[in-house]
Amino acid sequence: MVLIVADTSALVSLGTVASTSPNPLDLFLDSHTVVVPEQVVDELTETASYDDASGEAAQAVLDRRSALGTRFIELDETFPLDDGENAAVTLANDIDAVQLLCDEFNRLALVHASLAETRLVTTPILLTALVRNGAVSPDAADEFLAEMSDARSWSSNSYVERARSTLRRQRDNEQPDPK
Repeated sequence: MVLIVADTSALVSLGTVASTSPNPLDLFLDSHTVVVPEQVVDELTETASYDDASGEAAQAVLDRRSALGTRFIELDETFPLDDGENAAVTLANDIDAVQLLCDEFNRLALVHASLAETRLVTTPILLTALVRNGAVSPDAADEFLAEMSDARSWSSNSYVERARSTLRRQRDNEQPDPK
């Protein structure tokens, strides 16, 4: 299985659709070795205390905590991201993770530049990969993306629009040729 580090933002995004079937959160956890820094668990716990969609999403992830490996990471106090992102980037570099799953869209350039050999992946890109791998249909992934977009306020997000375009192409490629 692919070794991946996940940040709070991406896990909460996946948690927003954790009650669906198929369930992208479970598909992700079942198909990857997912490791998170303790700071991410702390942020999930704090977020789960809120009585809103993000709180419910964080709790859905915490309910699956046994599927997450957890590591202690010392923070670089000079790194200009919050503790969870700071620790996730450090952990990804320390353990040579294949991917870092992160939805901190406002700071993705900084996150990307801070990674050594690890590939940065966002949840919208993860959804297109689930389609490519046959785990979900393009229509289901599009519905997940719409639900996540509503919950996460991604209405004008260019990463989401790019993923929607990819999902349209995947849907078109799935259709049989009319003859």
